[in-house]
Amino acid sequence: MTTAEHVREPRYLLRGFERWVLPRLASALPRWVLPDHLTLLGFLSAAGVGICYAMSNYNRHYLWLASALWVLNWFGDSLDGTVARVRHIERPRYGYYLDHTVDMFAAAFVCIGLGLSPYLLLTVGLALLLAYYLMSINVYLETFVMKRFQYGYDYIGPTEVRVILILGASALALGFEPKIEIKHIPLGPMDLLGLVGVVVMVVMLLRRIIGNLKYLAQLEPPNVVKQPSYTQ
Repeated sequence: MTTAEHVREPRYLLRGFERWVLPRLASALPRWVLPDHLTLLGFLSAAGVGICYAMSNYNRHYLWLASALWVLNWFGDSLDGTVARVRHIERPRYGYYLDHTVDMFAAAFVCIGLGLSPYLLLTVGLALLLAYYLMSINVYLETFVMKRFQYGYDYIGPTEVRVILILGASALALGFEPKIEIKHIPLGPMDLLGLVGVVVMVVMLLRRIIGNLKYLAQLEPPNVVKQPSYTQ
């Protein structure tokens, strides 16, 4: 399995901060806290975020709770692998599979929860979810083919996305809700941000795919006859 030996290549905007703080937090945790506990914490908090977004139909102050849960999600999702590395108890194949399976369901909770809120059209939420899944599939293919794991795109990774969502939710919770109409469809700031996000995600994905194909074409030029190998 190539996923067990992949090389991590993070280059996010907040990577310097995380590289400094995460090992310190991991070392400070009690020994009974295991990576699986943190993975579960990350998933439950992400599910809570989605539920809070949906509950904001009844009270916009649920958005504050969603933002607090994003911090908890960062803690669990970022520390599970760090704790394993700090304690030298890595399970590369198990951890890789579990982490990204959980991410798949967590993203569904968040995007659908946003789509069920009064601040984002469900179609936009589903478009964001689809774009996220496409980007994730490409990352998994890269990891298998090139043994290189780079989860974020350009300088935007999971932590940067959390910060953007916290800032957006905070603005909405404070009452910032301008609306515009396009063909009789009312669009708020989250709708516009979501639509821009989908376009940006697709552009970044296409750039990465094109770059990967160019790189792989250099490694394996077209129309080159391979010498057959003979076994005695």
